[in-house]
Amino acid sequence: MLTHWNRDIRRFRAGTRRWLTVVQGRPPHGLSRSLQARRVTHSLPRLRKLALQWRRREHAAWRRANHPPDLSAWLCIHRYEGSWADSGAPYWGGLQMDLSFQASYGGWLLRHKGTADHWSPLEQIWTAVRAWRVRGFSPWPSTARTCGVI
Repeated sequence: MLTHWNRDIRRFRAGTRRWLTVVQGRPPHGLSRSLQARRVTHSLPRLRKLALQWRRREHAAWRRANHPPDLSAWLCIHRYEGSWADSGAPYWGGLQMDLSFQASYGGWLLRHKGTADHWSPLEQIWTAVRAWRVRGFSPWPSTARTCGVI
């Protein structure tokens, strides 16, 4: 039974890390250290409680990642920009990001996955959200105007 709960903890922790990486554009810091410090117990009730906590964390991270701010606006902009796998330089991905944009707002993704055409649609949208928080919809002036967001 201990191995069952330990396996669940590892699985939920990995899922939490995956969804937080989508939202933040890089892996979260300190996630593994906090788990190692807390999982030294061999108490079955404690492991069960820890697994349920990680399950709730994973679900919260999944929910946040799958509900970015202004999702309908991003999908509208994508409709006028290009395919999520668009690899045509100088703009890549479904939101047509150039290399400096990708490096500024999705640097970890650019280094580890390549250009935006190799990112998932959610990773592309969350990169655009990070830019939007700083610059608004100005990187997409025509399509944002067409979509009615500026």
